[in-house]
Amino acid sequence: MENVVLLAIESSCDDTSAAVIRDGVLLSNVTASQSVHEEFGGVVPELASRAHQLNILPVVDTALKRAGVQKCELSAIAFTRGPGLLGSLLVGTSFAKGLALSLGIPLVEVNHLQGHVLAHFVVSGLPSVVSGPQPKYPFLCLLVSGGNSQIVKVHSNGKHLPQMEIIGQTIDDAAGEAFDKCAKVLGLPYPGGPWIDKLAKQGNAKAYTFAEPHLPGYDYSFSGLKTSFLYTIRDLMREHGVDTIEALSERIPNLKEDLCASLQFTIIDTLMRKLKKAAQDLHINQVAIAGGVSANSGLRTAMEDYGKRYKWNVFIPPFSFTTDNAAMIAQAGYFKYLDGDFCAIDEVPYAKTRIA
Repeated sequence: MENVVLLAIESSCDDTSAAVIRDGVLLSNVTASQSVHEEFGGVVPELASRAHQLNILPVVDTALKRAGVQKCELSAIAFTRGPGLLGSLLVGTSFAKGLALSLGIPLVEVNHLQGHVLAHFVVSGLPSVVSGPQPKYPFLCLLVSGGNSQIVKVHSNGKHLPQMEIIGQTIDDAAGEAFDKCAKVLGLPYPGGPWIDKLAKQGNAKAYTFAEPHLPGYDYSFSGLKTSFLYTIRDLMREHGVDTIEALSERIPNLKEDLCASLQFTIIDTLMRKLKKAAQDLHINQVAIAGGVSANSGLRTAMEDYGKRYKWNVFIPPFSFTTDNAAMIAQAGYFKYLDGDFCAIDEVPYAKTRIA
């Protein structure tokens, strides 16, 4: 099937993104982020949906222009149906439906989490993004973000869109949430994950020890880690007779750097031990990471180290495909289009669901 041109729209959280893909090659990927949430220390759903309404038209228009594609050339429109913030999803879903109806072309709904996994299959036609090698089936993908921490087994089912099966996941908080909540305790700006990554490079990963859960199988838990992190700081404040993190930082040199390094080490060690167990138990040596936390330098380094140690073929996405973006939605949508898997116009978005 040739000359398949898809417009993809991603609006699951606070990033409005649109991308255009032609015959499996990415022609554009435009994202508008929302800085309004920084002062609140987290995403405010109502503000996010309103910002999407302002951003979606110029973002789509820019994506089409950069791709050199006219609306009349589009074969279908792919959109993120869920999971995510319902108000944000409604904006993207409604826009996709309206445009598809006006052009008389089909809709393709995409699971946001599947999109993250399939980011590894994006063939970039952009000079700023170099595509990496694609994993072979079956492979394991560690999907880590602010809302999800999962180990996904991906295998061929005879169609373009592969079968995905969650074999392990967090039973409470996600790794990305642990990064952001602990960063907030330290007084770091939102989103906190990149700040912790930056400070961790200057700290001692062995300076502090935090609780690590010991769950059977491949599941994760990070709520206890957050509590342990908070208690460590509380005990240090009592010991030094202060009541703020800034005052404590004046008493203990390199405090924030060491806390960040120790926290990051603990989270990554927890993630990688379960991933290693799954790879060994299932005899799979094709291993990938995806999601916002896959941009973390410590996790990327750990993947490379484990790959060398255990003879894995490791797949790490380009930085531009780690956070929420429409390129991954376009890739998933392209696979579904080739499979003839279209979406009815009356389908509604969903806030929560499993990956499959």
